[in-house]
Amino acid sequence: MLVAVGHAWEPLRDGSRAVSALYLLVYAFHMPAFIVLAGYHSRGFDGSPERVKRLVTGVALPYVVFETAYTFFTRWTDGVPDRPVTLLEPLYLTWFLAALFIWRLTTPLWKLVRWPVPLALVVAMLATVSPSLGEDLDIQRTLQFLPYFVLGLCLRSEHFRMVRRRRMRVLAVPVFAGALALAYWAVPRVTAGWLYHRDSAQELSAPAWYGPLMTLLLFGCALVLVACFLAWVPGRRTWFTALGAATMYGYLLHGFVAQVSKYWGWYDPEWLYRPLGEITVTVVAAVIVTVLCTAPVRRVFHWAVEPKPHWAFRR
Repeated sequence: MLVAVGHAWEPLRDGSRAVSALYLLVYAFHMPAFIVLAGYHSRGFDGSPERVKRLVTGVALPYVVFETAYTFFTRWTDGVPDRPVTLLEPLYLTWFLAALFIWRLTTPLWKLVRWPVPLALVVAMLATVSPSLGEDLDIQRTLQFLPYFVLGLCLRSEHFRMVRRRRMRVLAVPVFAGALALAYWAVPRVTAGWLYHRDSAQELSAPAWYGPLMTLLLFGCALVLVACFLAWVPGRRTWFTALGAATMYGYLLHGFVAQVSKYWGWYDPEWLYRPLGEITVTVVAAVIVTVLCTAPVRRVFHWAVEPKPHWAFRR
């Protein structure tokens, strides 16, 4: 949901410092949280044929489907009729699937090394000072977000129980309030590009040594915010628990709505850039992504998000 809301806020940022502050706050932790959970749920990957088969059907095939779909769709919405279909340059939000494929393949390695998270941080820091890495498979973003995935691999269920203690839930409130105040202060002073993790320091017009420093700083901030966010995630089963299991549907499908909203001028009315309009956009985005996670939508798009090409594998 936070990913969709963040995308919905993008057109509103220039006219509102408050929206920009919320945007920075959400982007400081929403993908780290998503990736930490992806790492946590990848702990069982051992490179066995059955696990590789699941990786292909659950990640690689959806990547091919949605990379192709977004290419053709944005030819229309972006007015680029000759945009090529290429699997080496992830388009829009499909980068996550390409990155997840790579991260999960490397899981056995991170299980072997003595200090996996520090090593992953070193890899991320080196990426921030390497503008020559290129754009194939969005490798910059893959490497810079790697520590969060590796951290997820190292977590256990007791860690989640720990952050859900009442003390943590109470502490999360002032922490988020302070983080929002800091984000408000940072709006005119810090470029949001650092939070996307897709460029080197040099590409962000900063000295090279900023890259490793910002990697550590953002990693520390993200850990605190992710812990505070998870503190408020209910441990018991609720009506939206089943929707949470279908997060990938909301993530992959909401991008089509975000693209068409700009093409059809949904952001043209001036009232959307006032407080009531900004609240409306937030609520509508949350409702849309929730609907995209429901059972009827899952039944329609199951073939694309969770394909089962049994015919392609040996029995």
